[in-house]
Formats: sequence, C-alpha cells, structure tokens
Amino acid sequence: MIFNCGKEELVNAISTVQKAVPSKTPMQILEGILIKADENLKLTANDLELAIECSINAEIKEKGDIVIDAKLFGEIIRKMPDSIIHIEVDQENNVKIECKNSRFQIKGISSEGFPDFPSIERNNQLKTSQCIVRDMIRQTIFAVSEDENRPVLTGVLVECRNGTLTFVSCDSYRLALRKHPVEDSEAQMKVIIPGKNLNEISKILNSTEDELNVYTNQNLILFDMGDTKVVSRLLEGEYFRYENVIPEEYETTIRINKKELQESIERVSLLISNEEARYPINMLLKMDILTITTNTQIGNAKVELPTEINGNDMEIRFNPRYFIEALKVIEDEEVEVLFSSDVGPCIIKSIDKESFIYMLLPLRK
Repeated sequence: MIFNCGKEELVNAISTVQKAVPSKTPMQILEGILIKADENLKLTANDLELAIECSINAEIKEKGDIVIDAKLFGEIIRKMPDSIIHIEVDQENNVKIECKNSRFQIKGISSEGFPDFPSIERNNQLKTSQCIVRDMIRQTIFAVSEDENRPVLTGVLVECRNGTLTFVSCDSYRLALRKHPVEDSEAQMKVIIPGKNLNEISKILNSTEDELNVYTNQNLILFDMGDTKVVSRLLEGEYFRYENVIPEEYETTIRINKKELQESIERVSLLISNEEARYPINMLLKMDILTITTNTQIGNAKVELPTEINGNDMEIRFNPRYFIEALKVIEDEEVEVLFSSDVGPCIIKSIDKESFIYMLLPLRK
C-alpha cells in the first residue's frame, strides 16, 4: 500500500475515528485504526459498541490495507511538518511514514481479524441537520443515568413521530426532554442510544446546517454525515412512559431571567463544594421574592431575586448541581419554573414553546 495525503486531513480523520478506539481491550487489534487505500482513503475504528469510518482524499499509488496502533499513529502524524505525508506498507506490515525531512518506520498489524464496519439497510431514514442533533444531545446528555442496574436509563431515548424529533434522558432524580420539528412528517423512529456513544457522536457533529441522515435497524443506528459515518449499538428494552411523570398542574409558578437564576445558584453553591446531598440549596418563594439560601459547616449564604410569583408561598430544597446543569444548556433569556408542591417535581421550561422541559425532584426536608 502506498499513498500521499495532506497532514491536516489525516489529523482530522485520526482525531475523529479515535473516539471509537477502546482505552482497554483484550483484543490488541481494536487498539488500532484500520487504514484502507482503494478508490479513496478510509480510516476506521471499532470498539464493538461504536464504529467510526472517515473517508478522505488521497493520492493512491498502490491499494492495500493495514492496522496501525491508534495512539502512536496519531502522535506521529500530529508532530509531522505541515505538508504532504507519504505512507508505504511492505509485505511484512512495516509502515514507513515520511514528510519533508522526517521519517518513521513502525510495525503495523494485518487487517485480518479487524471487525467489518457494520452494514445497515437504508430503509428507516430520518433526515435532519447536524447542528440540531448536536444541540439536542448537549441539552439532554447530562441527565443520563450511570446506574448499570437500570441499563435503559444509561441511554437517551430518541423518538420521531408526527413530524417531531424528541430526545429524553432520565437518571431517576431528573428528566431532560428536548423537541424539534422535522420536515418529514412520515419519519418514524424509537430507539435508545447509549449515553457514552451519543456523547462521542456529539463531538463529531458540527455546528452548521450540514445534512445528517440517520438510519436504524433492530439493534444498530447509523449517523451518516457524508465523508464520516458512525454506527452505534442500541440498548434493548422499553423506555418508561416519561409523559406520565410530568405534572400537569402546578401550585406555584415564576417567570425569571435564566442567567440571573443560574448565577445566583452558583454563587450560593460556593459553600457546598462536594457535599451536595448533605447540604442542599433552599428556595423560598414569598411576596414576589425568590430567596435562595444554604447553610453548611463552612458558613451560610443568601441571595434574593425579585420575581413575579403566581400561586402559593412555598419553601423547597434541591440539589444545586441538578439545577445548574439544566440551566447551563438552556439558551432562552427567560424561563418558567413551575412547582407542583413542596415535595413534588419542579419543571423548568421555555416561556412560549414546548421545545424543552427539565424536571427535577426536590430533596426531602
């Protein structure tokens, strides 16, 4: 195998596929990147849970394939001069890498035994843009559970029906729900994607309107970005009926500036450190003032925020991290915060649309 390609393109492709290289595995071949020179140059990594394939332009002088240790290959290419990189592989799997006045020779691995990139029939299709899915992941991924005893909750429910794409995550203490309309009202999809894989996918998606095609079968999902394709396995099982746990009636509601609320909670939380469960924040809603306090062994803090309160006076306690993580991903200037009771779920939502809903459970007094 012999080919020439630009350094920048090669570095970007390596950085992308490395996200599917396992940190620890008994299968040495999975620690490598499969490089295949044919009509174009393809780089592939596969940890058997997530597979990523990148195609880049290259001058192919001799077709072939090889597996190269991902970490070493990436470090070598990144340190090369900003110029055309020449790579040759001989019959003994020796890999020669040259660029200007720099030359490396390392040992590669035969591609035999490297898992094939999963094949998915392109029937069940969802067409959207990369930036939309990227934002929807960012605005829900933080609420994914880490409890392996409830594997379904370690993933994000992705559902498309009636022209609406919905992402839902829940860790039993909070729920994040994000919706966005899609053009194809006939598109149908309901899958649970592992949170770990979805987090890596979000790093590959760009922030532009570039087209993204998504396809699923029984246990796999494909994100097709053109030159980059990502396949993730899906989690088995039924996601709970999240609609049934979101309250429909509220005892008290407020409309408040998102940034001011976030900064106030962060300010009070300076005294909490990692003692989140032991020292919550206390919210008192009374006489059109939201008072946020905490009292710890270090000291106490208090912030008062004037706001219009509709409903009954209320005092309620929360884990501040749950509030902050939800507010951080909200882009609206103002939000509604709805309290069902002093022991019931609290909802953070947009003012005039149902694009997002965050539900938080209070802490017991």
